[in-house]
Amino acid sequence: MNNNNHLSSSSLTIRLRNLRKWMIALFILVIFIWSMLGLDYQGFQSTSKVVSLSILKGFMHPDWAYVYLPEGEDLLRELLETLVISILGTFVSAILCIPFAFWAAANMSRLRLFPGMGKFTLSVIRVFPEMIVAILFIKAVGPGSFAGVLALGVHSIGMLAKLFSETIEGIDPGPQEALIACGATRLQTIRFAVIPQVIPQFLSYSLYRFEINIRSATTLGLVGAGGIGTPLIFALQVRNWNRVGVILLGIVLLVVVTDFISSRLRRRII
Repeated sequence: MNNNNHLSSSSLTIRLRNLRKWMIALFILVIFIWSMLGLDYQGFQSTSKVVSLSILKGFMHPDWAYVYLPEGEDLLRELLETLVISILGTFVSAILCIPFAFWAAANMSRLRLFPGMGKFTLSVIRVFPEMIVAILFIKAVGPGSFAGVLALGVHSIGMLAKLFSETIEGIDPGPQEALIACGATRLQTIRFAVIPQVIPQFLSYSLYRFEINIRSATTLGLVGAGGIGTPLIFALQVRNWNRVGVILLGIVLLVVVTDFISSRLRRRII
C-alpha cells in the first residue's frame, strides 16, 4: 500500500514538472507571437537590390586612398581619435566609479537608513544609453571628442561601479576583521585589507569595459561626439560606399586588435 502511494506521488510530481515545462514553453511562444505581431513590417523597398549591390561593391573595392591623407583627416587619424576617446572614457569611469562602488557595496556602506540606495543610483545611471548621454554633453560642451570622453566616462560609471561593488561584497572578511581587532581605522582597513583583494578584479573589469567602449566610441561620432563615426555618417549620407567599406574594415581591425590585447592582459592579471 505504501509502495502504491509512493509511486502515485512520484507520478504526480513528474506530471507537475512536465506541466510546468509546457506552461513555460507556451508562455515563451505567446510572447514571441505577440512580439512578431507588434512589428510594423512593410516589406522591401523597390531600390533595395540596387542599394545592396552598391554597398557590396563598395566593400569589395574599399577606398584605400582614404587610409592616409597627408593634407587632412583620414582613416588612421580618426581611428586614433576613437582609441583615445575610449581610453580616456574608461580611465575617467574607472576612477570616478570607485566611491559609488563602496557606497553600493552592502558590506561597506554606512548609510543604513537607505539600504540599496547606492545600487538604485547605479541603476538610474545605467538607464541612459551612450547616445543620449553624448547628445546631452554635446549641448553642454559642444561637438567633438571631449563630449565623447564625457559620455563614455559617465555612462560607464553605472556598469563598472556595479561590478566593483559585487567584487567588494565578495571579499574575504578575515583580514578586515583582524585589522579592526587591532584598532585600525576605517581608511586603514580599506587600504590594507580591502584594496589588495579587489585590485586584480578592478583592473580586469576596467579592461573589459574598455573593449565595450571601443565599440561604443565608433558610433558616438554619428551624433557629433568625435571619432570614426563622423566620417562614417558623412560617407553613408553621400552614398560613398567605397569609403564606407574602408572605414568599416578599419573599425573591425581596431576592435579585433584591442580585444586581443585586452584579453591577454586580463588573463595575466587574473
